[in-house]
Amino acid sequence: MRIIEVKDYQQMSNRAAEFIIEKVVQNPSIKLGLATGGTPIGTYKSLIEDHKMNGTSYQKVTTFNLDEYMGLSGDNKNSYRYFMNNQLFNYIDMNKAKSNIPSGIAADFQEECDRYEDLIAKHGGVDLQILGIGSNGHIGFNEPGTSFDSKTHIVKLAPSTIQANARFFNRIEEVPTKAITMGIATIMKSKEILLLVSGEKKKEALFRLLNGEINESFPASVLKNHPCVTIIADKAAIADIKVHYSEKVPM
Repeated sequence: MRIIEVKDYQQMSNRAAEFIIEKVVQNPSIKLGLATGGTPIGTYKSLIEDHKMNGTSYQKVTTFNLDEYMGLSGDNKNSYRYFMNNQLFNYIDMNKAKSNIPSGIAADFQEECDRYEDLIAKHGGVDLQILGIGSNGHIGFNEPGTSFDSKTHIVKLAPSTIQANARFFNRIEEVPTKAITMGIATIMKSKEILLLVSGEKKKEALFRLLNGEINESFPASVLKNHPCVTIIADKAAIADIKVHYSEKVPM
């Protein structure tokens, strides 16, 4: 793993955006795996700023989002389709026909999982997958105990995940309890992975990732088996964790 330590959330977001932009410039037809939640919002803002200032183009880019809540249509403000449009796609020259997110209102959710898995495979897989990490080690919505061999599947969200996502809803009762998510095996087929970690609340999860055993009880631990992972972590998340840094961004 390559580990980059940065000062704070803003610096993490800027460094992550630089990382992504470099890949897009190198390969305009890149397949990007995208994440939602609070962690990547700053990164998406930096991508938008770069697009406006420097004209980095996303017209040929294909995207695959990690997951979507079951029961929410794409025009629901709490859906991940709405999130991606509002946080990124509406403000860059992205061809939305090339932006792929599981359907939260599919007639048959198992068929939707199979369709999404096949779609990723038909595109040759993801070139660069952006990830966050949950406090319980989940990646995507793959909760503790998820098989490392899992493909895109239906998942029942853990109480800690529901609680963490409640800040995006008016009431915790409104948070969906199930979702469709890329499986761990699907994520691990990505050619490259960029993991973003910010804040003291993620410190324990990052410590366990870097120092703990590879075990399905902590899904993110599987990333140790991937040949090309870059972690960008801010000072609050990585403080006092003894690691060998490959890069430190000036504070």
